[in-house]
Amino acid sequence: MTFIGGGAIGGTIAAHMARAGHEVMICDIDAEYVAAINENGLIIEGPVENFVATVKAITPNQLPDQIEHAAVAVKSHHTKSAAELLRGRITPGGYAVSFQNGLTADVLGEAVGRENLLVSFVNFGADVMAPGRVMQGNIGTFRVGEPDVMTITPRVRELVAALPYAQATDNIMGYLWAKEAYGAMLYAGATSDLSIADSLEDPRYRPLMLAIAAEVLAQAPVRTESFDGFVPGDLEGSLDRLVEFNRKSAKSHSGIYRDLMVRKRKTEVDDLLTDLDGPLTTYAGRIIQAIERGERTCEVSNLDLLATYERTERLGRELDAVSRILVAPLRREDGPLHGVAIAVKDLIDIEGVVRGNGNPVAMAGARAAADAPVITALREAGADVFATTSLLEYAAGAVHPDIPEAMNPFNHDRTAGGSSGGSAALVGVGACQIALGTDTGGSIRIPAHYCAVVGFKPSYNALSLEGVQPLAPSLDHVGLLGSNVAIVERVFSAMTGREVEPPPSRQLRVGVVTSQLHDPVSTEDVRAALARAVALIGDDAELIEVDGGPFDEIKETLDDILLYEVWQVHGGRVQTEPNHFGPDTLRLLQSSASASREAYDAALARRDHLLPETEALYEGLDVLVTPSTPYVAPVTTPPMDTPDGQVEGHFTSAFNLTGAPAIVLPCGYGAHDLPVGIQLSSKVGSDMQLLAVAAQIEKVLRFENRLTKQ
Repeated sequence: MTFIGGGAIGGTIAAHMARAGHEVMICDIDAEYVAAINENGLIIEGPVENFVATVKAITPNQLPDQIEHAAVAVKSHHTKSAAELLRGRITPGGYAVSFQNGLTADVLGEAVGRENLLVSFVNFGADVMAPGRVMQGNIGTFRVGEPDVMTITPRVRELVAALPYAQATDNIMGYLWAKEAYGAMLYAGATSDLSIADSLEDPRYRPLMLAIAAEVLAQAPVRTESFDGFVPGDLEGSLDRLVEFNRKSAKSHSGIYRDLMVRKRKTEVDDLLTDLDGPLTTYAGRIIQAIERGERTCEVSNLDLLATYERTERLGRELDAVSRILVAPLRREDGPLHGVAIAVKDLIDIEGVVRGNGNPVAMAGARAAADAPVITALREAGADVFATTSLLEYAAGAVHPDIPEAMNPFNHDRTAGGSSGGSAALVGVGACQIALGTDTGGSIRIPAHYCAVVGFKPSYNALSLEGVQPLAPSLDHVGLLGSNVAIVERVFSAMTGREVEPPPSRQLRVGVVTSQLHDPVSTEDVRAALARAVALIGDDAELIEVDGGPFDEIKETLDDILLYEVWQVHGGRVQTEPNHFGPDTLRLLQSSASASREAYDAALARRDHLLPETEALYEGLDVLVTPSTPYVAPVTTPPMDTPDGQVEGHFTSAFNLTGAPAIVLPCGYGAHDLPVGIQLSSKVGSDMQLLAVAAQIEKVLRFENRLTKQ
């Protein structure tokens, strides 16, 4: 038998055959490897056994014109080259057999004749340690069969008798498809520096491993077979058995990992992407390609990112929270946010990505030429900007009829809110810990209230608005939605360079705007939840009643400022391309046409006059407590010109006018067992102090997330 490729698998099989007395020759492209075999023999070492086989080795230019029996044992991405070497060389009655990973039968069959091809499944572990030296790590399943007939033929039996550990099968493709599923898990694990056993055993990655194997098995056109603990019908149990199998092997890491990190050479990943469809195999493959390009290295953060992709596909897609997935995103290899996966509302520029704006025409538009500064800051901090999230059309308060609305993690028949609903839903359902949103009148804090996440609107322009689709520029804010205050604080600190602050060591002084907490605009269940939350805060803090009159006064300027600025941003397109917008959004934008410059200037002057009064409310206080939203998540986001829409931002919009930082924390439950949030605010520029106090109050509230308990 002539082996095309004498590396880990080919070398192991060839050595065993030669030792058993068969006439074996190795053809390898590596002249140093060939010379070592001819000089010292083929050395097999490791825990299985140690021996030296006398084997003739040649380079491809020395290959004879006629070959009776050929074995292809090259990496799958070298299959075409190996096939061309064998084209026209197989003698009548001879055959070639593949000892490869992957589905290579079509390529080999075209060169040697499909009728002259046998296929094998090899699952023992081996690694090339040096020229002519191969470590055999274990003994695993080895099967040989015909690729096109469900019969064990005489030539299969003859070959099996000559091979080490091999058995004949009448369903070789069933083994190969099962290996594809197992191999996909190995590819995922190889993006990290964990051993095979550790990556399969770690509970953080178990859902990923199960999902990626299931994704492959669903594509199999044949009945898949079990091997070495892998049972296609019992993937849960398979993980435990595969951990045990791999713990016993001297080969701790896959050949994929060794190619990436030890041998620094191309892997077989392109063939994985060619052979298989499905998001998870694609994501794993793209990350490996990024490692091959030197953009990443094998580390656990890659596996964390793959686990985030899996949760996003499984949990986020059904909520219509995802606009698009960004695979293997560029970022610094270190930094304070290294390993943090962050989603981004789809109205912020990301280089090479279309900014969708919740509008189908925009979604088919040009790709952004550069990152917005907030995206640059995230990448520089080492974060993985991994997805864009759905939103209300242009963040203007209504859903486009052709774009599904993001739905609520606690009740999929209710909205996640707007306009940053996709970001809130993705965090709320547990797909990721943190997401960027924008807030013009409450568009971060309202979805946070609906979805039981932390929603932080920082001080005005604390996070740059450059490269962000505007709505009302003097009211727009970029902010964060997170699973807890700690991750919000960590990301905001990294993006701004501001130091994290400890909470006050003394008792907190908390201002309570009682008139808002008792405001009948809120439903009774929301008022009750807020009362319980304030009582808990009062157990650890001094509560001081505060007159919220200045907030009520400054809110009277909102419409004149908002409508005028909205018309400046969108009025031109409304007049020239009205069909660009969905009907509800168009109606809202058209309503801003009547906004006058005079009324706008007067509102700005009135706002400036009132700002000292709103700022004075914080004197002597650590934080001010107000409601966030008057009701729990409705069935759909109410447009701003409906009764419910007019009151939805009743408690949030004042802080867009003042520019003061405000944060919503989940604090309880209301009607239909849906979440309720409470809002904290502080002076303009005191963002880090607000976050420190919010972290302390978060502990006091002791909110139990019932979704994560399920």
